[in-house]
Amino acid sequence: MIAIRNVYTVSQVNAYIKNMFTQDYMLQAVLVKGEVSNCKYHPSGHIYFTLKDLKGTMNCVMFAGNRQGLKFRLMEGQQVIVGGTVDVYERDGKYQLYARQIVLDGAGLLYEKFEQLKRELEELGMFAQEYKQPIPKYIRTLGVVTADTGAAVRDIIQITRRRNPYVQIILYPALVQGDAAAQSIVNGIRALEAMKVDVMIVGRGGGSMEDLWAFNEKKVAQAVFDCSIPIISAVGHETDTTIIDYVADMRAPTPSAAAELAVYDVTQLTDVLENYENSLKKLMRRNLQDNRERLRSYEMQLKYLSPAARIRDRKTYALSLEERLQDRMQKILSIKRHRLALYVEQMKGLSPLEKLSSGYSYVENAKGQNIRSVKQVTEGELLHIRVKDGTVSAQVTEVAGS
Repeated sequence: MIAIRNVYTVSQVNAYIKNMFTQDYMLQAVLVKGEVSNCKYHPSGHIYFTLKDLKGTMNCVMFAGNRQGLKFRLMEGQQVIVGGTVDVYERDGKYQLYARQIVLDGAGLLYEKFEQLKRELEELGMFAQEYKQPIPKYIRTLGVVTADTGAAVRDIIQITRRRNPYVQIILYPALVQGDAAAQSIVNGIRALEAMKVDVMIVGRGGGSMEDLWAFNEKKVAQAVFDCSIPIISAVGHETDTTIIDYVADMRAPTPSAAAELAVYDVTQLTDVLENYENSLKKLMRRNLQDNRERLRSYEMQLKYLSPAARIRDRKTYALSLEERLQDRMQKILSIKRHRLALYVEQMKGLSPLEKLSSGYSYVENAKGQNIRSVKQVTEGELLHIRVKDGTVSAQVTEVAGS
């Protein structure tokens, strides 16, 4: 028979167990790793799921109020690490994990670390555009921080030599993977900065997030930000993104693309220079022609303003005035001669000589007075009679009036 002394109800036992869980400090902040299964998103916003491993399962719930920190969608089969509290649900007498944060295990954990550092550096202003340095268009030295073996360095060398064989490549053979990689990359950046290369490529070929993690270290990001030489980041493939891609002055999707961005194609430069040469020659010819025209203009002005030219011009002007004066005088003389001829003709009609030639005579007394009337003479007075061919002296013997 069972001794009925201490009998407890179900709720009492559940409450006791709950109290035990509550008093256990470890269970108040525990991290549990496992695979997600039976994941359900409730309309209320809560997430119900089960964590399992090879030997057991655990019921879990994340209330809607704790979902702000969840950076991905929880799905079946994911390996995750859940942080929260293990407690008892008294009604059912079952314990479960009340999740406050969930991160992906492995790469997922690195991703969370990546996002955290990204937010931190962005708040510090290390991604700001005003700190980006321009990449020089024409360079003579190209610094490269990467492994001395592998496709990345071969691609950079090949493309650089094809685009511009005159560019000197200075390689710092850095470790790009492993625990010592971050410091090796930092040392490479500082060494090439001290050599004062024109531009620097920092990167490596593709790989997993773990492989590329050295380029997500804060010390590498700080070295890139502090570098006085423009830096092009070239880590992994086009889809890969690392912290230094945000800090660098320019991001290239691949190491090959970084070489394309850093090194100007010398053949294009030759074409540009030829165009400049042709334009310069054309401009010089135009300027020479303009200067020749200007020189001829100055020469004409100088000739015009020189003393000899001015004297010559004055002489020419004087000769012109002389010719004009002579022409004017000739015209005046011609007019005067014509007028004189008219006067002569008029005078001929009035000339006594002409009258005499016509058979008339001119009579004057001894005083030279013209005798026009019988009243002017007396008998015995001596008169002179002018005729065409001479003078006749006569004495008045008789005066008879009409």
